[in-house]
Amino acid sequence: MSVNVITYDVGTTGIKTCIFEISDTIKLITAAVEGYQLYIEENGGAEQDLKEIWNAMCSTTIKVIDNSKISPGSIQGISFCSQMQGLVLVDKNGEPVRRLMSYMDQRARRELKEGMGNGLKISGVNFLKLLKSIKITGAVAASVKDPVWKYNWVKRNEPENFKRVHKWLDVKEYLIFKCTGNFIMTKDSAFGTMLFDIRKGKNCFSSKMCKLLGVNMEHLPQIAGCSDKVGLLTEKAAVQLHLKAGTPVFGGGGDASLIGVGAGAVSMGSTHIYSGTSGWVSTVVNKRVLDITSMIASIIGADDNSYNYFAELETAGKCLEWVKNHLALDEINIYLQKICVSDSLESLYVNLYDFMLEEIKNIPAGSHGVIFTPWLHGNRCPFEDSLARGMFFNISLETGKRDLIHAVMEGICYHLRWQLEAQRKKIKTSKAIRFVGGGALSPLTCQTMSDILGCEIETVDSPQNAGALGAAVIVAVGLGILERMEDADKLIKVKEVYVPNTANKEIHDRNFIVFKSLYKNNKRAFRIINK
Repeated sequence: MSVNVITYDVGTTGIKTCIFEISDTIKLITAAVEGYQLYIEENGGAEQDLKEIWNAMCSTTIKVIDNSKISPGSIQGISFCSQMQGLVLVDKNGEPVRRLMSYMDQRARRELKEGMGNGLKISGVNFLKLLKSIKITGAVAASVKDPVWKYNWVKRNEPENFKRVHKWLDVKEYLIFKCTGNFIMTKDSAFGTMLFDIRKGKNCFSSKMCKLLGVNMEHLPQIAGCSDKVGLLTEKAAVQLHLKAGTPVFGGGGDASLIGVGAGAVSMGSTHIYSGTSGWVSTVVNKRVLDITSMIASIIGADDNSYNYFAELETAGKCLEWVKNHLALDEINIYLQKICVSDSLESLYVNLYDFMLEEIKNIPAGSHGVIFTPWLHGNRCPFEDSLARGMFFNISLETGKRDLIHAVMEGICYHLRWQLEAQRKKIKTSKAIRFVGGGALSPLTCQTMSDILGCEIETVDSPQNAGALGAAVIVAVGLGILERMEDADKLIKVKEVYVPNTANKEIHDRNFIVFKSLYKNNKRAFRIINK
């Protein structure tokens, strides 16, 4: 017996809609992708238009149904994997009172300073508030990008919009409302508000934390489990999506919760690395762990029986997008002669990223001494600094574009190593690490990751679909096909294994020492220029 499900991977720059067939394996039937805008503002704002996201969801759903030739009535479940820690404020009718404030938004510096920065401090956070927050939530709202400070920013700067607020949602919760008409928030999203009481017997929003951080508790929705059925597809939504009304909709999870599930890294102690627009290192743990100095915390995931010890990199693949647009491409037509990519090359390389990475494959480890820092929009871990920025270090007359592009790829890997080493101060990470996301499509990146981290890197089939696959696992659990989340590793197998090249270790170890010094040596300069 097999069932068909539809899942949505809602990213920062686009949505991927997939149909999976679930039986004794999970098979991708078809997928469609559509992008939307990320609006970066001069004051640190990062916003998105929810109508653009919903429209992209509708159009890609229609495409996958048409391409698969599957009857809408045969879809037995809908679920989501989504970007997290966005702020969606809606009125009583579920209409947004303003644009989505992305997890990348960093304009609420004043709100963070007033809320957590006064009195006796540890790592810049008020000592008493830190202790209370850790006791109740297992984490602390210490980042300017945490949604509670965005909420307070709207309260202070947009009072007319704030008066209209009925509920506070995250991105996928808004899409769930559009599908079902219900206001809910899954546990992992609730944890991301830094208002969720994780203590035994609680599992609810904390009135003490709401009072401490200035939040109206009436704005918070009902909490649901990730694999819970949270509603049925309404007639209106069914018409827009070309699906059948009454189709069950499940809670789903955030990308930090479900990409590890889609990677098959679900057993205790399993570590995975993700490289998409953002990036992270995450390890499954069975207890609350917090490293406030390195900004790493164990966060609630899709499985109620475990946590994900999570270290985030704000811009990973986004750095490669930047280097593609501004270094690899001739965006100002300065060349005297332009050579178009031929049809034969287009057939050989799936896209310009593949072509770009093919061009740098012969650059040696260490990029001829050039080092890149991937902090194009600030950084969270292992240091929190919204003013930090990217840089190329040690450019010479001999440095070419290929060296610079290669250095960007290595810089992302260096930062992920920094995060992995920070995790190992508190926990034991796995010997072999699963690598997923668009970055894992490149054998060059996979091998470089293995060389820099000094450990085995494992990839799975279609690593770019790990989030959507994790959402499919959620439906399988919700429908009773799988008994528990941990059973996902039976369905998701390793495809390739990369072993460290010891000849490159000395070079990478040397560069890594310099890489870590670049923030310390330039922290004051970042503040002078970017404040």
